Amino acid sequence: YCFVRLCLDKILLQWVLQSRTLSGADAINALRPFYFAVHPDFFGQHPKEREVNENSLKRLNGYLENLQKPGFRSFKPTQLTFYVREREPNSSNVQESFSASGFRAVSFTLHTRDLLSTVLDILNSCSLSTEHVQSLSVSSQPHKEAKSTVNRPIKWDKTYYSFTGFKDPEEELEQAQRVETTLLSWLDYNEASAVKKLKKSLPLRKELERLKIELSHELQLSDIRWQRSWGIAHRCSQLHSLGRLVQQRPEVLENVKGRTVVFTDRSGMSAAGHIMLGTMDVHHHWTKIFERLPNYYKLQKRLLLLEDRISQLLGGIQVIYIEELQPLLTLEEYFELLNSFYNKLRDSRLPFHPRSLRGLQMILESDRYAPSLHEFGHFMIPTVCDPAALQWFIFAKAQEARENLKRKEEMMITEKELINTSTERFSLDRLYKEPSVSSAQMIDCCKRLLEESLPYLQGMHLCVSHFYSVLQDGDLCIPWNWK
Repeated sequence: YCFVRLCLDKILLQWVLQSRTLSGADAINALRPFYFAVHPDFFGQHPKEREVNENSLKRLNGYLENLQKPGFRSFKPTQLTFYVREREPNSSNVQESFSASGFRAVSFTLHTRDLLSTVLDILNSCSLSTEHVQSLSVSSQPHKEAKSTVNRPIKWDKTYYSFTGFKDPEEELEQAQRVETTLLSWLDYNEASAVKKLKKSLPLRKELERLKIELSHELQLSDIRWQRSWGIAHRCSQLHSLGRLVQQRPEVLENVKGRTVVFTDRSGMSAAGHIMLGTMDVHHHWTKIFERLPNYYKLQKRLLLLEDRISQLLGGIQVIYIEELQPLLTLEEYFELLNSFYNKLRDSRLPFHPRSLRGLQMILESDRYAPSLHEFGHFMIPTVCDPAALQWFIFAKAQEARENLKRKEEMMITEKELINTSTERFSLDRLYKEPSVSSAQMIDCCKRLLEESLPYLQGMHLCVSHFYSVLQDGDLCIPWNWK
């Protein structure tokens, strides 16, 4: 009798869950408001928030794909962090904070076993409406008939799991919440997967290095870079495309000597003077960019002259552009930004003593309204900043800025030494960090790593980030504040 009762209850449970399960397409439609609020393409002016959202979306998509796999049972709770495009804080049970740019950082853990529950958890965690989910055609008439039963919590007796051998989801969740992920436990669990992916990627890594060296030598380039963390196969494909263009149109590549080529989302020349090749563009677009290089170089000279004029008006402070901290602007966009700021300064005629601020640095920002001082010592100046307020702020913070600049130099030396020591100590093939990880965070991470015994890392590629992950080419990502 007990066995029959258990079987009937199991059939009922499956029927109820099926009536509440979304298809993959329905899940995507239901998550549209969420994707709109967190999509990296909307964070162009905020590189740190964009990178965090981009990495979290990759992990979320992997979680959703696993839920749709036939026979999927086991799962591992996944913690995600997103920056949401909202300016006002909302009362919520999830852990959240506001970044310096005003975005809301939301952290939550996924532990559900079906798409519908996962979608609802995501929307609720980000304080987004869930009303539209009910309008999706997730089922037909059986759903309506079971409406009164759907919300009834089904609590299974522990003997059911003992008898059937199934895992108790409540017990698994409680255990996952009790046991915090540690570096050692995560490495122990993921080492085999990372080693397998790394070995598989080694031939492609050698091919990538060969292509990069050959193209850099042939074109006499200073460097070849990538804006995003694309996989090795993707990068090889991009270099092959550039190599074919070199063979087909060598004459258009005569003016690239000494330059850096960056594969990114759009083509042109960056504010830093690098040649940008859009990965979605065809050879025809790349050819046009190479043909226009002489005009870009003329505009760059005008841009440097404009920076010097701004410097003279501000007592010798140096205007700089930092790729890691600023959005990826084209040369034309950055020139317009500088020109607008210069005209405003020229009209205000601020009484700065010539060369009184020599040795200090500043960067221009278009999405702020108040000036600030970065921990590395450079001033972050909004283009719309009131000139009088700007003058007072620079005078008040000048000494602190000089101290921060000196501390930056010491910190960079310490960071480099710790990276080299850690690489040698653990026999790593490579140790690096994501741009969103600061030098102070990297130093803290390396110091604590050196106190541990980690045999798992020999020959591996270790990336210091904000989360745990094994990348598609075998790189191990660990959070800088690992436990």
